[in-house]
Amino acid sequence: MTSSPEPAAPSREMVLDALRTVRDPASGQDIVSAGMVAGLTIRDGHVGFMIEVDPAAARAREPLRAAAEQALRALPGVARATVVLTAERPSAEARRPTPPAAASGKGQDGSKGQGAAQVRAIVAVGSGKGGVGKSTVATNLALALAAEGLAVGLLDADIYGPSVPKLLGLTGKPETDGEMLQPMSAHGIKAMSIGSLLKDDDTAMIWRGPMATSALMQLINDVAWGPLDVLVLDLPPGTGDIQLTLAQRVKLAGAVVVSTPQDLALIDARKAIAMFAKVNVPVLGVVENMSSFLCPHCGGESHIFGHGGAARTAAELGVPFLGEVPLVMAVREGSDSGRPVVVADPASVPAQALRAIGGRVAKALAVAPKPLPTLRFTN
Repeated sequence: MTSSPEPAAPSREMVLDALRTVRDPASGQDIVSAGMVAGLTIRDGHVGFMIEVDPAAARAREPLRAAAEQALRALPGVARATVVLTAERPSAEARRPTPPAAASGKGQDGSKGQGAAQVRAIVAVGSGKGGVGKSTVATNLALALAAEGLAVGLLDADIYGPSVPKLLGLTGKPETDGEMLQPMSAHGIKAMSIGSLLKDDDTAMIWRGPMATSALMQLINDVAWGPLDVLVLDLPPGTGDIQLTLAQRVKLAGAVVVSTPQDLALIDARKAIAMFAKVNVPVLGVVENMSSFLCPHCGGESHIFGHGGAARTAAELGVPFLGEVPLVMAVREGSDSGRPVVVADPASVPAQALRAIGGRVAKALAVAPKPLPTLRFTN
């Protein structure tokens, strides 16, 4: 007995025809004619796109998003459908400062805490350029803060190159109650990444800047983070739209800048420090990553990228120097296996360096773990 062949993936026109059956109540038009469909992708039975809406009306448009997904799932050859609400041009009303109760999704009686409302301190980890190990430092910093006894979350804000799922060994998709995404958990911390919402690791996020920043704000505000002492944000490299929007719309307690010792990286690290200063975000300090290479065979130390450059730059700019993290095989192995070095090999030199950095950041934030057990959750 032969099995029937799998139906072929639908064509782009078939998908658009299906979406033309979904009408937007606000305009009376179907979502295709209304120009609300953006970034349509069709690949290996997975169809996904974004509905561009005003962020102020995002919750009211959730039924529209669900109807679009249902229309796609009804098509032959569609194994999975993903529709994301996003906004490219926020309204003037949405750009105004929002009262704390409204921004957090809480009623005036405080009965329903949502988003980052219960986070005591939000810390951004940035770098002027890519390739300096920023995400590895951010992930290990979050775990180091957790080792200090703090309730910690980690948000992968690197929309274009999310790596936190790989670094933490996260698999599967986050759950939702229909309104809020539930953060995933690994190694005692909560985490969320756009990478956990994609079909596979090869999916490229080809979004314009405003769309990416809107998606990031949704990850901050539409995730049920719960009570946290610190939420660590792993920023994309550079000093562009995402970093500026975040600094303007989220109350950051401070920023950590990651660089390697070489002059080329330090030039861009200076730019990152200057950016945070311009938007009035305190720079908690600079981390020199890959400060030296420790040979696994002879134990010798080599300064492949130079040495001490980050400390000198921090001193010149009048910001704290948080410490050096050596380049060791265990760091790379832990990152690839989903067990960062702080938890995989806590007695190692890099883990001890990162633990010390975490202690300095916690001290700079003046946060201490609260004694109430209800502040810690296990999944």
